Amino acid sequence: MASTPATAFLHNHHQPPPPPPSHHHLHNLRPSTTTINCTSTATTTNNNRHSTSSPPPFTAKYVPFNSGTDESYSLDEIVYRSSSGGLLDVQHDIDALRHFDGKYWRSLFDSRVGRTAWPYGSGVWSKKEFVLPEIDDDDIVSCFEGNSNLFWAERFGKRNLAGMNDLWVKHCGISHTGSFKDLGMTVLVSQVNRLRKMNKPVVGIGCASTGDTSAALSAYSAAAGIPSIVFLPANKISLEQLVQPIANGAFVLSLDTDFDGCMKLIREITNELPIYLANSLNSLRLEGQKTAAIEILQQFDWEVPDWVIIPGGNLGNIYAFYKGFKMCVDLGLVDRIPRLVCAQSANANPLYLHYRSGWTNFAPVKASATFASAIQIGDPVSIDRAVYALRNSDGIVEEATEEELMDAMSAADSTGMFVCPHTGVALVALMKLRERGVIGRTDRTVVVSTAHGLKFTQAKIDYHSKAIEGMESRFSNSPVEVAAEYGAVMDVLQKFLSKVS
Repeated sequence: MASTPATAFLHNHHQPPPPPPSHHHLHNLRPSTTTINCTSTATTTNNNRHSTSSPPPFTAKYVPFNSGTDESYSLDEIVYRSSSGGLLDVQHDIDALRHFDGKYWRSLFDSRVGRTAWPYGSGVWSKKEFVLPEIDDDDIVSCFEGNSNLFWAERFGKRNLAGMNDLWVKHCGISHTGSFKDLGMTVLVSQVNRLRKMNKPVVGIGCASTGDTSAALSAYSAAAGIPSIVFLPANKISLEQLVQPIANGAFVLSLDTDFDGCMKLIREITNELPIYLANSLNSLRLEGQKTAAIEILQQFDWEVPDWVIIPGGNLGNIYAFYKGFKMCVDLGLVDRIPRLVCAQSANANPLYLHYRSGWTNFAPVKASATFASAIQIGDPVSIDRAVYALRNSDGIVEEATEEELMDAMSAADSTGMFVCPHTGVALVALMKLRERGVIGRTDRTVVVSTAHGLKFTQAKIDYHSKAIEGMESRFSNSPVEVAAEYGAVMDVLQKFLSKVS
């Protein structure tokens, strides 16, 4: 422990965090108590102003999204909509957080990366004060999610984007269940765990899903010992996605409808039964998902990228990224927000059509089948959040056809990435904006990869086998069948080497 003039610090939700230490002695095991003996200086600096007063406790509450009303709710209430039926948002006490300056928060968050002290080894909970500041550590349900790789896509930029050299892919799919949904689900399930300990009327947690949400919900619920209920559209998700909630012991309902139909049903069911709604209508999940934006800033040593491109389905994620960047601006960690791009499949593109109309007269669409199945959503719950994020970040919306997204995914794979079709959608958006000169060759650009490529093996096999009707599959790479004989093998190898030499 660093030796500084200090007072003893009790780390719970009534106190501010300790200052970032120069040498932490961390424990490899989760402590049996929430008390951690740390040191904290009595004087803090904020904008070159010294204060010896005790900082107020950090708090958060639900408020109506983008509304000037005084309506608010405790996070310990079970509520999903405002009194007018609108979306809710989690609002933090920014004034309390401003008791510490941006340099302090940057140092604190950086000091926790890669540590094993519970729960700060998680990429989400390393930023606990910005997420759920009042939850006890013992109530947190975490698989040490986050801290995902920021992949330098230099070769993809050289081959496909005329030498674009400052291109990065944020691999959010390198997580416990293989998608970015873990970032939000750890927060939601942790809060439900707290509610159940408070004897709130919650028997289980339910969601409608196109695959990744159900995987995350079932895993984190299983870790917490909380029953999970999953509504899936029959025959519309990959086998790899289906097996996860089954393996984690969820009660799975396969319904003869699409995601939007599943979503309508789960909302009706959770109004009648003591099942907590886990879809992105619930603003708790966005608090976890926003930490990916803060993580990107950390990985660039707190330099802000020019562009961040995000696949969009139910549209909570684009707002979550905006919220993470905006919070860092408001608290002085950085001085600006990157421009955001939301990328949609042309087969499920209500936001794109709304953007093209000049943000007038939004209308849901009937989503058609797409290889980017997790964003096959025609009536997104978070449409208002997405529009707000894009309008406040000078954002853009683009779309990708099925052939475009599959080609982009496969081109990325051939440069060392192994990404999902949704990442292909985002890469297509990047390529179109580069072609039009909107994104410059030297612009620092981050493409968000939302799920692991192993969740979509059948789509990849069909592509490389040229088994997709009407698709050329320009980057297909099928196995070569050859007799198990020396001469036959030598012949095909010599042909191959002559092409690549």
